[in-house]
Amino acid sequence: MRKTYFDRIVVDPEIMIGKPVFKGTRIPIYIILDLVGDGVKGEKITEIYPNLTGADINAAIKFASLMMERQVLYETA
Repeated sequence: MRKTYFDRIVVDPEIMIGKPVFKGTRIPIYIILDLVGDGVKGEKITEIYPNLTGADINAAIKFASLMMERQVLYETA
């Protein structure tokens, strides 16, 4: 079952084994989130991935935030 988030992010088991990707691409959002986490600026990310926009990057960050809001994390011994 395909799900679309923010009209920019798609989760489809037929694309990248169901990892969230940017609509119309095979670019997983975790790659962009890693770059953002490493301090890479949006302009550089869109230079590396010209199919993406600043709005796509913002959607990835919001998507990650919403997913973490729904997660319950447990500390393991």
